Amino acid sequence: MSDLLRLGLNDLHEELGGKMVPFAGYSMPVQYPMGVLKEHLHTRAAAGLFDVSHMGQVILRPKGSYEATALDFERLMPVDVAGLAEGRQRYGLFTNDAGGILDDLMFANRGDHLFVVVNAACKAADIAHMQAHLSATTEVLPVTDRALLALQGPAAEAALARLVPQVAEMRFMDVAQVPTVFGELWISRSGYTGEDGYEISVPDGGAEGLARALLAMAEVAPIGLGARDSLRLEAGLCLYGHDIDETTSPVEAGLTWAIQKARRTGGAREGGFPGAARILRELAEGPARRRVGLRPEGRAPMREGVELYAGETAVGRITSGGFGPSVEAPIAMGYVTVEHAATGTALAGELRGKRQPVTVADMPFQPTTYKR
Repeated sequence: MSDLLRLGLNDLHEELGGKMVPFAGYSMPVQYPMGVLKEHLHTRAAAGLFDVSHMGQVILRPKGSYEATALDFERLMPVDVAGLAEGRQRYGLFTNDAGGILDDLMFANRGDHLFVVVNAACKAADIAHMQAHLSATTEVLPVTDRALLALQGPAAEAALARLVPQVAEMRFMDVAQVPTVFGELWISRSGYTGEDGYEISVPDGGAEGLARALLAMAEVAPIGLGARDSLRLEAGLCLYGHDIDETTSPVEAGLTWAIQKARRTGGAREGGFPGAARILRELAEGPARRRVGLRPEGRAPMREGVELYAGETAVGRITSGGFGPSVEAPIAMGYVTVEHAATGTALAGELRGKRQPVTVADMPFQPTTYKR
């Protein structure tokens, strides 16, 4: 663990009894004394506080006009950047020339610049990618002096509003910059659990004070990586490097909702992004395989790497799987050939040398509760 990067709040996590494990080059809390199951259920019932400071925060500051920066950034992905309204955030995907996904990310229009949050394991590559392609119009400025916290669950609004009343008025994917006693907070109403909630970028000097103020509230508990994973799996959300990667197209991954009309065939700014030929073809004709939800029979979870069969024919593989505490059953997601992707299709997963029944299911497994 000695060569791992430490979170700014590392001492607080240890004080809270966090079990620290290696993740994306950082020492991260995987769980606290409450345990993964109770942390998961607490987030669904009340509010959970996650430290996601390992993620990459980046400011894209125009050298000239905001419009030029937005269009330049848009050329890196099949997503409408130019049409994003000020004060709003959107999900994005960097793609490669083969139509695969380099990373998934969030970006926000903050009036005179863009604010981007990328995955921890990809952040060095993402920053280099942006610097290589945006330098003519844009300063790519990694943010290295702020923590990132996520407050998730049905009580998140009431909890955060005690400290920052303005957040009660925000809707899903709104962003705001709010001066507080903890420093200026950069807040988005978003997260990766399927629950209503917020992600909060806070100056390093104010991070511990903000975390302690939230954790002092009866409804807020610290939550680790274990429950973060089971929550996002129930919500049917992809984990980069597992459910999506450089070989996976956005269409195969079921992320076509993230490709707005303006970037599609016939749109105002169709194509022009890496891998456009494959991605636009798959939008028109359909892909050869699709990401699907899966419900194993019985109580034994099927995890990443389990091969899927229709009769004696291998038709796919599980990319994420585990027990869903809220649905009280094993759940999984993975890729299967399009002929076997319909909801209700009966398949088998190879588990410890035996084939066990598994059924293609709709996602999310747990209804989302975003405040729209």
